[in-house]
Amino acid sequence: MLRRERFWLQGGSVLPDTSHHPATRKFDKGKFMFTRLLQCQQRLLDTCARLRWLGPLVLRLGFGYFWLETGWGKLHNLDGAIARFVDWGLPYPMWSAPLSAGTEFIGGLLLILGLLTRFTSLVMAFNMVIAIAFVAIKNVSGLDEFVELDEFLYILIFFWLFLAGPGKASLDHLIARRLGLRDPHN
Repeated sequence: MLRRERFWLQGGSVLPDTSHHPATRKFDKGKFMFTRLLQCQQRLLDTCARLRWLGPLVLRLGFGYFWLETGWGKLHNLDGAIARFVDWGLPYPMWSAPLSAGTEFIGGLLLILGLLTRFTSLVMAFNMVIAIAFVAIKNVSGLDEFVELDEFLYILIFFWLFLAGPGKASLDHLIARRLGLRDPHN
């Protein structure tokens, strides 16, 4: 495609107008840098949009493994877990310690797989509410200390998983597609 040039008269001859040519135009570095920054930001946002499935997957894998490993440790040392539950003053430690350990182990596995993620998040969050109510709250004297509790952070992550769901790289997503159910991820 040919570029149209602007011409102007100078001393009776027609010369090309070079005032609009990029080589002769005044260069505004600030505007150029801002434009480049916005273009880079847009490319980054486009890349993030294409990789939107990766965030929930990485969170589920890491967080799920954490709970799988924690539950596994308690299940393989139930006497120690029961003794800690007794020390903490939790009711029915012979029943509640294995239940908590099993919840953490199975919940971690389900999070890794992305299976029943929303239900699992509710159950795991409830487990953390019990931990706060019976154990952690005894050492808390204010809001700052409360929000610094590990259990509170875990509840926030479970809340996010409950609302956002497991993402597209999950068994929940595959099952919903197979059954023709409405997919909240699209």
